[in-house]
Amino acid sequence: MKLNVAAAPHLRSTNSVRKIMIDVLIALLPASVMAVILFGAKALFLIVFSVVTAELLDFFFMRILRGKKDYRPDGSAAVTGLLLALNLSLAVTWWQTLVGIIAAIGIAKNVFGGLGKNIWNPALVGRVFMLISFPVQMTTWYTPFDLQTTATPMALLKDGKETIWGIRDLFLGTVPGSLGEVSALLLILGFVWLVIRKRIKLMIPIAYVGSVALISAIFYLVNPAYGDPLYHIFGGGLMLGALFMATDMVTSPMTPKGQWIFGLGCGVITMVIRYFGGYPEGVSFSILIMNSFVPLIDSVTRPKRFGEVKANA
Repeated sequence: MKLNVAAAPHLRSTNSVRKIMIDVLIALLPASVMAVILFGAKALFLIVFSVVTAELLDFFFMRILRGKKDYRPDGSAAVTGLLLALNLSLAVTWWQTLVGIIAAIGIAKNVFGGLGKNIWNPALVGRVFMLISFPVQMTTWYTPFDLQTTATPMALLKDGKETIWGIRDLFLGTVPGSLGEVSALLLILGFVWLVIRKRIKLMIPIAYVGSVALISAIFYLVNPAYGDPLYHIFGGGLMLGALFMATDMVTSPMTPKGQWIFGLGCGVITMVIRYFGGYPEGVSFSILIMNSFVPLIDSVTRPKRFGEVKANA
């Protein structure tokens, strides 16, 4: 009998990076359309500019600088560009967005070797880079439709001020904020699509949102001024971060136990920043901090090899 011998891996799959990224883009489409409806033509421009520029810059790095002549765009840069755009305020300009894209694609992704080798979520690196570089524009918010400058619901809660927006507004999306944090409902619908397509695992979002719900419930019972748990869940960038950014396959743990730890860590850090930090929001920082711990988490939670025998004491 003749045996065919081939190199690993021996498991075959019809999945590809391009197919996965297309599903992510589809999942983010409802929230993107909602952003355009609420904030108008400039929101559309920022989204399209960010996606196209991210793909072009990634192509330049891979084909020209790294000399990979067989490289074909896989959609990962488009996802990074779209996520970055959804994390932006309407007040940013095109060239400030370009700076964020360069930080995301050039520094956070390609400096480390490209897709699959980056330590931190590229879109969040771009957002934090812009937040530090352009704090005024990145923290200037507009009300939907009439585009009047105002504070976000989370900022008002942080300052102990009354807000006209309730939990229903946060859930549906008729509140000021970044382009992608204005509708928890549409983000959840997009996430359901990824779950149906088996593109994502539930441990991180459940641990992340669950820990935020538990901590905010405890603080709310002590003092209602800290805010209703649902306000913390649907407000700010929690839904966008927990469902689409903390779940990034490259920068999150591989083991189920590690994913629970990762999600819990993100939730705890988010609430510490919201309650005691200088910013009214802590999602971006929490995910980036936990990204840094992923190699350690994977090392600690790595399962034992089948048949391994413990050494005698």
